[in-house]
Amino acid sequence: MAAPWVKEVPGAVELAVVVQPRASRTRVVGEHDGLLKIQLAAPPVDGEANAALLEFLAKQLGVPKRQVSLVSGDTSRRKRVRVEGLGAAHAEAVMSGAT
Repeated sequence: MAAPWVKEVPGAVELAVVVQPRASRTRVVGEHDGLLKIQLAAPPVDGEANAALLEFLAKQLGVPKRQVSLVSGDTSRRKRVRVEGLGAAHAEAVMSGAT
């Protein structure tokens, strides 16, 4: 069964994440309340945390940054991120192994 935080959409996958900005380092913590929890070293100022999140996910999933975009949650801790050209099974395996 797929994790509740990953959803396959046509041509892409969407990840439901909750971020914790200003952490000591950027890393995947695990599942929290049905969402993928990610700690970010960046502060939530001027979009720095969002940029750090997209860059971190692109690096972890092995895709170019241009394939990763924020769908919703621009100013919220709860966000939906779209990753183009990736399957849900691959995304779940990589992000689960990153904990």
